[in-house]
Amino acid sequence: MAVTLSSYCSMFSLPSSTIKHRHTHTHIRCSRNPFDANPKKNVGWQKNPLELSSKDERSTGGNMVAAKKDKDITVGELLREVESSVLRDLDLLSAVVKVYCTHTPPDYSLPWQKQRQYASTGSAFMIKGRKLLTNAHCVEHDTQVKVKKRGDDSKYVAKVLARAVSCDLALLSVENEEFWKDAKPLRFGRLPNLQDSVTVVGYPLGGDTISVTKGVVSRVEVCSYAHGSSDLLGIQIDAAINPGNSGGPAFNDQGKCIGVAFQALKAEDVENIGYVIPTTVVSHFLTDYEKNGKYSGFPCLGVLIQKLENPALRACLKIQSNEGVLVRRVEPTSDAKNVLKEGDVIVSFDDLRVGCEGTVPFRSNERIAFHYLISQKFAGDTAELGIIRAGTSMKVKVILNPRVNLVPFHIDEGQPSYLIIAGLVFTPLSEPYIEEEHEDTIGLKLLAKARYSFPKFKGEQIVILSQVMANNYNIGYEDMSNMQVIKFNGVRIKNIQHLAHLIDSCKDKYMCFEFEDCYAAVLLREDVIATTTSLIDDYGIQSERSPDLQEPYVDSLEVEDDQPADQEFGDTPVSNNEVSHDGLFWA
Repeated sequence: MAVTLSSYCSMFSLPSSTIKHRHTHTHIRCSRNPFDANPKKNVGWQKNPLELSSKDERSTGGNMVAAKKDKDITVGELLREVESSVLRDLDLLSAVVKVYCTHTPPDYSLPWQKQRQYASTGSAFMIKGRKLLTNAHCVEHDTQVKVKKRGDDSKYVAKVLARAVSCDLALLSVENEEFWKDAKPLRFGRLPNLQDSVTVVGYPLGGDTISVTKGVVSRVEVCSYAHGSSDLLGIQIDAAINPGNSGGPAFNDQGKCIGVAFQALKAEDVENIGYVIPTTVVSHFLTDYEKNGKYSGFPCLGVLIQKLENPALRACLKIQSNEGVLVRRVEPTSDAKNVLKEGDVIVSFDDLRVGCEGTVPFRSNERIAFHYLISQKFAGDTAELGIIRAGTSMKVKVILNPRVNLVPFHIDEGQPSYLIIAGLVFTPLSEPYIEEEHEDTIGLKLLAKARYSFPKFKGEQIVILSQVMANNYNIGYEDMSNMQVIKFNGVRIKNIQHLAHLIDSCKDKYMCFEFEDCYAAVLLREDVIATTTSLIDDYGIQSERSPDLQEPYVDSLEVEDDQPADQEFGDTPVSNNEVSHDGLFWA
């Protein structure tokens, strides 16, 4: 049993003023929460009625002492129990390390180079297998990672084994044997209940030594992960989570780790709303890594579903009971495209009934979002769905795979793809590029495609003309930027690899690039060959294309016959964050 500060003082008859002063000081220190997890999200807030007061903690300590006296234990036995508890707490704290990371992110506007490096600190903790667990955003675009143990003045070089952006987790290893001397990995516990005590340990800003804050579990539900732009199970707590706490463990009263601190909510009317990645998500990540030797991602069903709360809507769909969700759109790249149809009503998932609000039973007397069940699966797993189609009930099986995004939220480690042709710089559109260029320079039409479109086939990309490097052969095109290229010499472009292949195999006299809004740019092929090499030398660029575009092109992409080549992109949101109505959400 872990000994709290108040109960520890009570056992040794310290003055009550000492207890009050120490507890008040800790409470004030933990009250601030400047970490902005996702400033763009507008999340409602209500005051948490479950916050424990200092009076509650003092009474807990006194009751424990009374219980000890009722058992008639000796003073020696009591001291030995206190000593063993303190030692166990020291072991738990010693398993938490400080992470020093040097980040060198790519320059998405100039994709052949990197941005200026910067440094950050975070937290991590030891787990079995001589590995460290931390957050993915703590080691994103890393060029050097070092860790330091509590009470040690040496820093050890660490290696990133796996990085899971969607669930914001990363796995580290340290080869130095000295680092693992007397190391004791943490043990994982069960998913906590509401009002369970939770202690967050880490190395936040404000000091160099380890920090401990305490609170309670105020909510357990599917929430938005800011770094991964995904929706997974999360634990909301009222303990302060500040910059530097990321990657640190959260403990229950039994000294077991119940999750990883990773983000907090910042707003004027919000106080101490922090979030912890639960052990169910951590276990999924670790199991995925052990099975595949890498992180393959959380699967999805690939359908846009609508709640069926309205009785008239259920009657129109011939739904007799108050259950089920309506399929409004099916992604072309998902396996569900071969099984489900628009207008189907999903009433069960692996024999678990789905409510009309898109929720399923969760623990005792609780319900949770329907896609929580999907997140428990692994890539390639099969799910059995109970559906009602035109009033007829049936069972279908769907293979679950990670989602394919037309505009990726993150670029895998390495440089973005790029292609330079006579000063015209082409690159795939991505969320990091939009963030770096700022939304007002992208254009509403292109921005709408990025926000509200999905790919019609795997591998599809939005290829844009990022900028034009002025020279004598592209006169008149110097002001072109952030425009989507649609066709090259009359052939619709699938992705940047396809564009590079079309250019390399071109034998025509002219190279014609067709952009959105019917804009066109024409280059003489002989001029392109003559100027590209000298131009990249003038601008100090090592190569006219990224390394991935130097490989031979293999056309393994097939556009479905029912998709016209010139069809505009869809108008379906790509994530729950972009759904303006609460009745629609992605599964």
